[in-house]
Amino acid sequence: MFKKLNKKGFTLAELLIVVAIIGVLVAVSIPIFTAQLKKSKAAVDAANARSIYSELSADYLANSGAYTITVAGSGVGGGTVTLTETTGEVNTFKFNDTCTALTITGGSGTTATPKVELTTNGTSYTFPGTTSGS
Repeated sequence: MFKKLNKKGFTLAELLIVVAIIGVLVAVSIPIFTAQLKKSKAAVDAANARSIYSELSADYLANSGAYTITVAGSGVGGGTVTLTETTGEVNTFKFNDTCTALTITGGSGTTATPKVELTTNGTSYTFPGTTSGS
C-alpha cells in the first residue's frame, strides 16, 4: 500500500560538519601560506642584491678596478635600485617591503671593491660573504 520513499542526499548536520572541516583547514593554511610568501619575497630580495653585486663586480673587473656604475634608489621598503653603466645599459631591481636595509659600496668613480649588504625578513646578507639571521 505505501511505497518506501527513496531519500537521497546529505542532511543539514552532515553539510555543517563538512563546512566546519573546510573552515579549519583554511584557518590552518593561511598562516603557513603567509610565512611562505614572506620567505619567497626575501629570496627575491637576496637574488636582486646578488645581481647588483654581480653587475658591480663585472664592471670592476672589466675596468681594472676603476668602474663607473651609478646607483640610484634605496631599494628599502619596496623601493627600487637602478644601476646605470658607462655603456648606457640600465638595470632596475625592485625590492619588496620585507627589505629593511640595503647598502651598496662602490659605484661612480670609485676603485673600492664592490660590496652589497642587505637585510630582509630578519636575515642579513653580504655579497661577497656571509648570511646571518634569526
